[in-house]
Amino acid sequence: MPGGGRARQPTLAQLRAFAAVAEHLHFRDAAAAIGMSQPALSGAVSALEEALDVQLLERTTRKVLLSPAGERLATRAKAVLAEVGALIEEAEALRAPFTGELRLGVIPTVAPYLLPTVLRLLHDRYPDLDLQVHEEQTASLLDGLAAGRLDLLLLAVPLGVPGVTELPLFDEDFVLVTPLDHWLGGREGIPRDALRELKLLLLDEGHCLRDQALEICREAGRDDAPVTTTAAGLSTLVQLVAGGVGVTLLPRTAVKVETSRSNQLLTGYFAEPAPSRRIALAMRTGAARSAEYEELAAALREALRPLPVRVL
Repeated sequence: MPGGGRARQPTLAQLRAFAAVAEHLHFRDAAAAIGMSQPALSGAVSALEEALDVQLLERTTRKVLLSPAGERLATRAKAVLAEVGALIEEAEALRAPFTGELRLGVIPTVAPYLLPTVLRLLHDRYPDLDLQVHEEQTASLLDGLAAGRLDLLLLAVPLGVPGVTELPLFDEDFVLVTPLDHWLGGREGIPRDALRELKLLLLDEGHCLRDQALEICREAGRDDAPVTTTAAGLSTLVQLVAGGVGVTLLPRTAVKVETSRSNQLLTGYFAEPAPSRRIALAMRTGAARSAEYEELAAALREALRPLPVRVL
């Protein structure tokens, strides 16, 4: 019989022994079910009673019965053991590469154009990976990565953020999208300094593509803020261009999707070296799954080769 005193922490072995007895109501059968000797099983149950300071069983010479407390705690013990089993199963799945959950964050100026390739690759090569996609701006993605809400990011770099490791995928050029009647429409070899005089339409604050476009303008010798009209997405920008409001810069991966919606657009190409951006995967430095992410980056580079990019 247990004595008075403060309950102690039970062990998993004690909980397994008690759960087996609660299920079989027979020490010999319970011991055989969990591969334990009958004396060891009896000792584990007695130790659990002592640890919890509760009588769990009513023992007679002919059978074993659960006490009222034993009835209630048997349900708890089974739930605890089920959760421990689920934890072990999940850990085993995580040890197997490219299984379990992958929470991928993607910036809006990448998601519509690269996700078809990413999804196809994961479906074909890593079918046991449970991909969850989150489209957010860069600052929000980095916060999510740092907080553990996201596992991996697909975005423009360099980030220059401590504790974040970048896995570069490719470089892509920017092109100039204009209305049909624009003097630079459809031209090749456009000098960067042509940007000094253009009415350039850009994305709203917070988009890294806006910052990149402004930097390109500064490199071209334009120091003033060149925008009076902005948009929340590239699709809106391109429609504004088609309507004659101005011109815009698009990354090459976005051109086919965005310009196909209107026959009122022309695409111009800059002289080499054209302004460009770099796209990479980003992970927490020292992430437990870093080897998987590096392998995924290598697979992505190969899958992205058919796109108008320079794979790194």
